[in-house]
Amino acid sequence: MKIISDKNKLIKIIQNETNLGFVPTMGAIHKGHISLIKRCMNECKKTVVSIYINKPQFNRKSDFKKYPRNLKGDISKLKKLKVDVLYLPITRQIYLNRTNRKLKINSFEKKLCGKNRPRHFKAVVDIINRFIKIINPKKIYFGKKDMQQLILIEDFVKKNYPKIKIIGCKTVREKNGIALSSRNFLLSLKEKKTASKIYNILKNKKNMLIKNKISFSEIKKIIIKIGANKIDYIKVLDINKIIKPYKKNNNYKIFIAYYLKSIRLIDNF
Repeated sequence: MKIISDKNKLIKIIQNETNLGFVPTMGAIHKGHISLIKRCMNECKKTVVSIYINKPQFNRKSDFKKYPRNLKGDISKLKKLKVDVLYLPITRQIYLNRTNRKLKINSFEKKLCGKNRPRHFKAVVDIINRFIKIINPKKIYFGKKDMQQLILIEDFVKKNYPKIKIIGCKTVREKNGIALSSRNFLLSLKEKKTASKIYNILKNKKNMLIKNKISFSEIKKIIIKIGANKIDYIKVLDINKIIKPYKKNNNYKIFIAYYLKSIRLIDNF
């Protein structure tokens, strides 16, 4: 595995690759990342994995500072997978200019997480746009846990880079049902049990919510009683009717964002 920080060296190595896959991560590599990387390696001739904690997408400095970091452990896991290239970007090379505030993304950015995290999705799309210009992959892989992010990136790339394919991969879960996330490293065992209960209740009540047989306020009361400190939102959306062109069939998902103490967790299913 080649470990590269300089973008010009990276460009030299990959510039002639016609079937290049890319998996962008913020590190703290877990089984969810590994499933993305394995799929990329199966479908592409060469795979580039990046580890970069993108400061502009954090709304609070404290969240950026406490984001889990384990570069040594990450490198070890990626070497075992025999990844072709690990890209550890240098910030001053990535952000030659400041964040691109003129970047146009779908208005869905203002819904769900976007209500409480202004500019977050623009910063996410901005960094992916910058990576595309450096790496120019054929396929980019994302997990479906971050469904809103996936929908927005997919729409942006389709409009601006029609030759690049965005691959959404199934959410990987722990045995107790919690969606794998780097933030899970910050949870205590008690908090993990609480998150598991919240997942199972929502999963069991999903059809009732879709059919309006139980109210969102009732569900919120149950989740707070279980141990959530705060709920940003619980919504049921048809993901096939969010961004045009709409698909004919319905595909309803529950979207949730909530806090266990200061840790914010999101999920959809």
